[in-house]
Amino acid sequence: MERPAFQPLAEIGIDAVTPSNHGFTLTGQGVRPDRAEYRVDLHFELPLDSRTRTVLGELLSQADITISRRTSEAPETLRPPLRSLRSRSARNS
Repeated sequence: MERPAFQPLAEIGIDAVTPSNHGFTLTGQGVRPDRAEYRVDLHFELPLDSRTRTVLGELLSQADITISRRTSEAPETLRPPLRSLRSRSARNS
């Protein structure tokens, strides 16, 4: 059985990158047609040294992001997430 294709939901031009304890928060504006404001939180499970954090921050500040998802599938064919966001956020608190 062939899987449905990915459909783009938003293209985001990154305006600001803010470091956090375990990653970065990226904020930006959608590229036409929506022009909505977006925020993307990136979390890493490993510690980042200051040089790596600086380099990643610079690279991410120059990025454009496209967020896509697969088209809808029947609920019984959906797979569970690889890991739970709730358990990861509890670990990082």
